Amino acid sequence: MALIPPAQVARVQSALPFWLSLGTIPMAAIGVAQGGWTVFLMPLYTWGLYAFLDAILGHNADDNDPETPQDDLIWYRLITLIWFPVQFLILVGMLWYVPQAGNLNWAEKLALFAGQGIMSGTIGIVYAHELLHQSDRLERWLGDLLLASVLYSHFRSEHLRVHHLYVGTPRDSVTARYGEGFHRYFFRVLRECPVSAWKAEAAMLARKSQSPFTPQNPFFRYAILQGLMLLMALWLGGWQGLFLFCWQAFVAVWQLELTNYVEHYGLTRRHLGEGKYEHVLPRHSWNADHKASNWLLINLQRHSDHHYKPDRRFPLLQNHAEQDAPQLPYGYPVMAALALVPKLWRRVMNPRVKAWRRQFYPDIEDWLPYNKGKNPMPKGAP
Repeated sequence: MALIPPAQVARVQSALPFWLSLGTIPMAAIGVAQGGWTVFLMPLYTWGLYAFLDAILGHNADDNDPETPQDDLIWYRLITLIWFPVQFLILVGMLWYVPQAGNLNWAEKLALFAGQGIMSGTIGIVYAHELLHQSDRLERWLGDLLLASVLYSHFRSEHLRVHHLYVGTPRDSVTARYGEGFHRYFFRVLRECPVSAWKAEAAMLARKSQSPFTPQNPFFRYAILQGLMLLMALWLGGWQGLFLFCWQAFVAVWQLELTNYVEHYGLTRRHLGEGKYEHVLPRHSWNADHKASNWLLINLQRHSDHHYKPDRRFPLLQNHAEQDAPQLPYGYPVMAALALVPKLWRRVMNPRVKAWRRQFYPDIEDWLPYNKGKNPMPKGAP
């Protein structure tokens, strides 16, 4: 029998920690079967365990060669390719069983589907984000299906056509303003992002002399996929199943926007006048090199490099040190918990934003327009 080449073994071993997301499967099964305190196993596994592991394992600043061939990344890519079937089967099983389960009370059912939402938001939407950035048609479809399962399909348009173009500027709703608390931010982006996503797609179609109501508008695909998900929930679990499905979708979106809030809080690109801003650089996103939470989030915390080089697959994202990018004091699990308490968040993060301003933009004296998300007045303006 031929031995597996050592290089192939090394690639598999390097990719394996990112497969720990599959640990959510037994957590969901135990919670559904046992009830009681076990209904909290999924959130404990995703956020609690990885926050604990970050404290033990610390940081990882090692980088893979960004020129690594795509064929060498198959074991990294495979976890994102199989995730939709995995998550979908868990969701279908819960929708079929939980609404009519005699061993679960209403509080336990809500907790189970909140856990499903946290898993869908922490893992599913993060994987969808990776898939939507690829040119492969299958990957983009899998990303669309993951987003439809949490009723947030417009995220694809908003992220690719708005956020990446306008991050750190007033045109990007997802960039949290300096001093803005998460709860206010959350309801603001729920209002603004669907509208900006629609406008971005309509503007692109207009450049092709097409109406926004053409079937070519992806919003029609979004509506069909989300409608099918809702019908599936109603068919499997009745009205109770439909309610629980919508509840998990809300929790997943809340989890996503909590992450979005952390990623760019208070960071802005230099205004060049006439509504123009400097190019996106690593300094315009918070970076975190915490080892375990980057396993869970497939290197999403290397967000500085993601915005600098959006076409890089997650295993090739580079770490940026403090001379190039601002650093979060903790990984996303802890930072997300801090964001839920605005006073505590500002106490931790506002001094870091001020230090970032002194480091990268010492010449800017008036930050008030940036704080309010407005275009600063050009020099010499009345």
